[in-house]
Amino acid sequence: MNDRAALDLLIEHGPLSRTRIGKLTGLSKPTASQLLARLEAAGLVLATGTTAGRPGPNAQLYAVNPAAAHVAGLDVTTDRIRAAVADITGRVTGVFELATPGRGRRGLGGAVEQVVQAVDGAVTDAGLHLADLHRVVVGTPGAFDPSTGRLRYASHLPGWHSPALLDELAAALPVPLEYDNDVNLAAVAEQRLGAARGHDDFVLLWNEEGIGAAIVIGGRLHRGWTGGAGEVGFMPVPGTPLVRHVAKANAGGFQELAGCNAVLRIARELGLPVPRGSQAEGASALLAAAAESGDSGGDAHTELLRRFATGLAVGLASLVTVLDPGLIVLAGGVIAAGGEPLRSLVQSELAELAVPRPRLVLGGVPDDPVLSGALQSALATTRDEVFDTSR
Repeated sequence: MNDRAALDLLIEHGPLSRTRIGKLTGLSKPTASQLLARLEAAGLVLATGTTAGRPGPNAQLYAVNPAAAHVAGLDVTTDRIRAAVADITGRVTGVFELATPGRGRRGLGGAVEQVVQAVDGAVTDAGLHLADLHRVVVGTPGAFDPSTGRLRYASHLPGWHSPALLDELAAALPVPLEYDNDVNLAAVAEQRLGAARGHDDFVLLWNEEGIGAAIVIGGRLHRGWTGGAGEVGFMPVPGTPLVRHVAKANAGGFQELAGCNAVLRIARELGLPVPRGSQAEGASALLAAAAESGDSGGDAHTELLRRFATGLAVGLASLVTVLDPGLIVLAGGVIAAGGEPLRSLVQSELAELAVPRPRLVLGGVPDDPVLSGALQSALATTRDEVFDTSR
């Protein structure tokens, strides 16, 4: 237990002296010295230098050995797979991005081949070999049903729907593999690195290519019976036609009301030019322009921001009425483009639509929260496995 406490402190604070570790753990200097000697012999810590600029002799500093383990994370979208490798301290050492083919290539081999290529690219960039990885976590839209192994809630992701896919991936990558919903992983990143640090109960609302939510209760992600908890894009909401057979339509009321497609529709209704590019890119550009324009007395950009905020608040009202969270994190590229002006409008609208009054904050992980969450998830399990060998 003392060994693990010391390793966790070194992860959190970086290099520490024997004296500092003793003070933080409550251990005596002899016990701290024995602990560090044991961890150094196990290859888990290294002597990294000495303190300087203080009275008295310089003290030896110790840090977690970054080579003790490496993990990889993947963020899979319809357009690309982004992969990264991190050492056990969390430092990213390699990255790789692979553009994925469109719907014309649906075969199982395509998805497996793409994942292997992305992992290999990141491993090579890190100067490592595949055998150096302890774990890989893959983030995708939707969720793999634990009873069937099929990817659900993501019919728009070509090549990922065979029931044999997970077995094929396990055979192609002889590394422990885990899979999670992309929005769930964004919540992991926010909880450990961003706006939800210190919060055990919160909801993350994600809006990029689609709308999704992650629900954290008691510090743990709530995934639901089939892994589909948080697929709120399918949720029926007031103000939109009732969508039936939502699995085939791959859409639902909330997606139609407040997804990136809704931003484009509102812009056209207001006579605003719609930028070229994907729906998410166009919606982000429009909302960024609206946020920058400020309150100019009811012009089209202001109205766009107001109507979009109302749509988001309508869906959030259903969530907070059922879950009553203390915190809602607004994340994803589309919401981030609206920034603080959008957050403030949503907060005001939600106060009129629901009795609970959660605090709304913007996401605090700026660079690919899904990939960051995949790495954090892989690191948590790997540290448990590697650090526990010191007992």
